[in-house]
Amino acid sequence: MILVTVGTQLPFDRLVKAVDTFANELSKPVLAQIGKGTYTPQNMKWIKNIEPKDFDNVFRDASVIVSHAGIGTVLTAKRFGKPIILVPRQAALGEHRNDHQLATVSQLVGRPGIYVAHTDDDLRNYLLEELDSPSHEDSSEAGRASLVTYLKSYITAV
Repeated sequence: MILVTVGTQLPFDRLVKAVDTFANELSKPVLAQIGKGTYTPQNMKWIKNIEPKDFDNVFRDASVIVSHAGIGTVLTAKRFGKPIILVPRQAALGEHRNDHQLATVSQLVGRPGIYVAHTDDDLRNYLLEELDSPSHEDSSEAGRASLVTYLKSYITAV
């Protein structure tokens, strides 16, 4: 299963709509957590919010995660060893108050298991590929600690 998650604080209809437009082309079913969005998916299962008690199980069952560039989701993907495709929200499109998610992905691109989609075509192409998970070496406690340390320092700087 492909899990699309937009977080719980802000809508991200652009991401949900993009995946919905090509969900029928994908070899795996899609579940989208759409949060406060107003777009209603037609080609994939969706839910407004996943209960916190169920979130880990849904995450564990997913083969790939598609998400806004939220740090919590990046860390959860790392914890479960799941490849994650990040689609940063853009202030110019009214999706956030600033472009900190663009800055975040610029620092995360190229890390094992992290893919950045700036366009719908990027996103579609990644979802049609077999993506690598974070490497075993990078999934170690040291690798996770390094990522967490970096992200915490980045968050306090922003």
